[in-house]
Amino acid sequence: MFPQSSQRRNWMFKDESELQSLRVAANKKFVDEFKSRLDTNAQQAMLSAEEEKTLLRFYEFQMRDLCKRFVPPMPKAVIGCAFNYFKRFYLNNSVMNFHPKEILVTCVYLACKVEEFNVSIGQFVANIKGDREKAADIIINNELQLMQQLNYHLTIHNPFRPVEGFLIDIKVRSNLKNPEKLRAGIDELLDKLYLTDACLLYSPSQIALASILHSASKNQENLDLYVTQTLLGGDPSRLTDLIEAVRKIRSSCKINEPPPREVIKNLEKRLEVCRNEENNPDSQVYKERMAELVEDDEERAARRYAKVSRKQAQTEAQLLGVAPLDT
Repeated sequence: MFPQSSQRRNWMFKDESELQSLRVAANKKFVDEFKSRLDTNAQQAMLSAEEEKTLLRFYEFQMRDLCKRFVPPMPKAVIGCAFNYFKRFYLNNSVMNFHPKEILVTCVYLACKVEEFNVSIGQFVANIKGDREKAADIIINNELQLMQQLNYHLTIHNPFRPVEGFLIDIKVRSNLKNPEKLRAGIDELLDKLYLTDACLLYSPSQIALASILHSASKNQENLDLYVTQTLLGGDPSRLTDLIEAVRKIRSSCKINEPPPREVIKNLEKRLEVCRNEENNPDSQVYKERMAELVEDDEERAARRYAKVSRKQAQTEAQLLGVAPLDT
């Protein structure tokens, strides 16, 4: 299914430089659009693409922690789905336009829905520190925006199913006596890969195989023969590409620490000065915009009610054989 998926067609990229180009373009787009609207202090506070990347990395750790401490326990597929959404969103959007702390909870909530992990909005925000009513409003107000920015490509192919397939195949077609002992090492690598761009660069099956080989190496097991002969049938061209992909996947998560807190404090302080106030729930501009949307919804509801009432009155008049009153 993955080769025909929207994930394969639209959200897979050839290398890190392509991802960086998209992020630089998103940063530039915001700066070009908003710089003239901001005062001097806000202009000076604007973040570079590299600073945005640092801030996003910090919030990826925050999202991982939220998912891990979630009650009830969150399935792995939901976590993988949420990280995919978060990374996709910020390929084409600046943190100065949409604050990561607001988008990350929306990503997790949407992933719960898509993966059919049934929690109400009340249950969901019970896992969030701070003003839970405000958090619920932010999630609901951002949900449609998130789906639009994802082009409604909501189905995510995670590496978990390929992992299960490989383990079954290894049990049947390899000399490894107890493949189940690989699970701890597999989960370890997959957890680290959430914090990398692997899901945008490699297929779920490549990530799954890399995690299995990583675990086999940690357990001092050798699956070389299984991979080269059984899995690939001795095809040297396929082997070269696979080895390179596996090497890059495993090396991508060697740096697995969050950015220094002092750096993040400085970036967040600047972000509060230069962010788009129209998307800031604490700003007066945002509150006025939300109030206008509510008024528009109420007006539309009133018009629909009036239309239904007129139609009902006409129907009743026809049944009674009298002329309908003007309404």
